[in-house]
Amino acid sequence: MDRQQKGLKPFLSLILSTDIPRAALFTGLLASILTTLAGLLVPMLTKNLVDGFAVESLSTPLIVGIAAAFIVQAVINGISIYLLSFVGQKVVARLRERMWVRLIRLPVRYFDKQSSGETVSRVVNDTSIVRDLITNHFPQFVTGIISIIGAIVILLVMDWKMTLLMLVSVPVTLAIMIPLGRQMAKISRGLQDETATFTGHITQTLGETRLMKASTAEHIEEAKGLKGIENLLRYGLREARIFALIGPIMYLVIMVVVVMIIGYGGMRVANGTMSTGSLVAFLLYLFQIIMPITSFAMFFTQLQKAKGATERIIGILEEQLEESRNGIEMDISGEPITIENVTFSYSEGEPVLEDVSFEAQPGQMIALVGPSGSGKTTMFGLLERFYEPTKGEIRIGSTSIQQLSLASWRSQIGYVPQESAMMAGTIRENLYYGLEEAELISDERLWEVARMAYAEDFIKEFPNGLDTEVGERGVKLSGGQRQRIAIARAFLRDPKILMMDEATASLDSQSETIVQQALSRLMEGRTTFVIAHRLSTIVNADKIIFIEKGQITGTGTHNELIQKHPLYKQFAEQQLTNQTID
Repeated sequence: MDRQQKGLKPFLSLILSTDIPRAALFTGLLASILTTLAGLLVPMLTKNLVDGFAVESLSTPLIVGIAAAFIVQAVINGISIYLLSFVGQKVVARLRERMWVRLIRLPVRYFDKQSSGETVSRVVNDTSIVRDLITNHFPQFVTGIISIIGAIVILLVMDWKMTLLMLVSVPVTLAIMIPLGRQMAKISRGLQDETATFTGHITQTLGETRLMKASTAEHIEEAKGLKGIENLLRYGLREARIFALIGPIMYLVIMVVVVMIIGYGGMRVANGTMSTGSLVAFLLYLFQIIMPITSFAMFFTQLQKAKGATERIIGILEEQLEESRNGIEMDISGEPITIENVTFSYSEGEPVLEDVSFEAQPGQMIALVGPSGSGKTTMFGLLERFYEPTKGEIRIGSTSIQQLSLASWRSQIGYVPQESAMMAGTIRENLYYGLEEAELISDERLWEVARMAYAEDFIKEFPNGLDTEVGERGVKLSGGQRQRIAIARAFLRDPKILMMDEATASLDSQSETIVQQALSRLMEGRTTFVIAHRLSTIVNADKIIFIEKGQITGTGTHNELIQKHPLYKQFAEQQLTNQTID
């Protein structure tokens, strides 16, 4: 029992934390209880009707009473169903609100570890399980208990011998249903996990359709998808087998008890110790006892599923948030950036960056160069504060960037990646994405930044101009067009610091020339960090940082590194003169 209570405590705490509409819940439950009580009157009225059955003896009050009981039961039941559905929908909406607000404020490292599809499944599927428990199964459980207790009390008053005979079915039913219910709970939780995994897989596959088709990997993804479907089928069939046992077993129990009651009751009626109406009432009350018991197994199954869902929901809600508004609001214009003895590890004991130190003066262009996997992109992640250094410090002026509010810091950084990310929507929405009071930004300003990014001409060629839909992740635009919109977005934000992950690396020569011109214009007067894959784009950098295996092995201008850094010289000769080193 203690274990069960411990398991229920997180679930109850989570539900109560959603500010559950208590008035609607209690009213709905009360209406459900009244419906059950009204249902308990029906067999008694039926008994009186049967015992006094004759056309001439039918009394208007009796007929009105029976009709009123049915009508009141139907009306109140309708009210109960709506109110409890209202409560369930409200609870699930508030849970989803809390989860969504939480998810979009979780740090990047959370999403490094979690599949986006599984996370979506937690927000959609797990919360629906909680809703179903509150809306359907919990009210049925409460009213079922009331129905059973009420029916048994009435029957004991009517005829205790017949009642004891009928109650033989209860322990038999419980003995069968409890083990089946436990097995169903186990299967249901496995089905939840498998559904989340399958959702994660198909979300990823459909999100990377072009990669799949370009790699002719349809057969691989087909096999993975079919395996996931097969796993879901296996769980579904196991669930079906349990249902296939529950239904016939309950039918058998009910029929045996009904036959016993009819047989024993028939003898009682024949010898005059029981009326026909009493026998009919007993049969009706029998169903009011047996039917709720059959639903108890489903209630406990759903309760187990809801407890499992609660664990995963609480897991998300307890993740540590990025506090974007906490900290110093600071204008970083004209301040140097100092990276001092920075070490960082994604996993303990496996440093990606180790004891990295350098400085960027206001307006300087700093280029990060080195082999793939050397830690250049990780350095960008630390500057953006997607991650925090394991050791060391990054300062703006004399202030650690950890002391600044995330909103203040990131709002003053412009980031132009290799593959510019875009949200589904219009060009206009992508230009002012994330800016407060975006609706106040005039079209003139949008066209101005588009012109500065050399994007004005191609946008005007679209029939809808700024209101052109770009498609999911900007698939309706070319790579060069997406890059120029990203640069225009950066112009609109007017960042103090610019970060570029070789924004022209994946473009054709014509697009590269245009984008490079736009970037040169954007870099003017700004402190700029560049991850360089093509050394031709950074030969004029104020400082080049060469990183190997997470450590800085060379610092200087292009000419200085050519003279003193053998690997950089090799990179330069391979790229800039197409010569190889002996």
